[in-house]
Amino acid sequence: MELAKDIKEKLNFIPNHVRIVAATKYVEAEDMKKLFSIGIHNFGENRVDSFLRKYEALKEEQICWHFIGHLQTNKAKQILSKIDVLHSLDSLKLAGMIEKERTTPLDCFIEVNINKEESKDGIAFEDCEEFLRQVSKYSKVHVLGFMMMTTKDSTKEEKRLQFSKLYKLMQEMNKKLNLNLKQLSMGMSDDYMEAVAEGATTVRLGRMLWCQEN
Repeated sequence: MELAKDIKEKLNFIPNHVRIVAATKYVEAEDMKKLFSIGIHNFGENRVDSFLRKYEALKEEQICWHFIGHLQTNKAKQILSKIDVLHSLDSLKLAGMIEKERTTPLDCFIEVNINKEESKDGIAFEDCEEFLRQVSKYSKVHVLGFMMMTTKDSTKEEKRLQFSKLYKLMQEMNKKLNLNLKQLSMGMSDDYMEAVAEGATTVRLGRMLWCQEN
């Protein structure tokens, strides 16, 4: 795979304070190295087996590893000591595993099912307050903020409203629970600009980074 010819132009539109995570689900280790040349060292994987393979292949590189897919608790033990950021904390069972497997706190985003979609994982919007109260009991779980995905086929305006809803949730939880959450993982190749406009601090970019075959 080759990097998109206009990749630097695209990335220049993203403010410096927004962390770019390359979603590398369909990218092999050798091609991932090409991202180093443009300053991307944050990689996000969706699958445990794929992560483990690439982790070994790239262990000599200075990489910040993110796990951005749903993490099944029966596979979590294999990677929890290896990743730097988890974007999909969605159960107290998983929080308990983090507590058991980590020697240092793990940076985590709580995944929120902002639109109550049955096909998506994540904590229900109305359950976030209680989940935050419970997860605060785990010393190895360091909550950064929230993560979300928009509904399929949403318009740009609908996506902005969904992103705005997550931002407002973070503000509300900070006030109610006296927290200082500051980070939102939201926005992908099709909607990262809308996400940034509504407060995203991390965007997960995949397809737009690469040349697309006709």
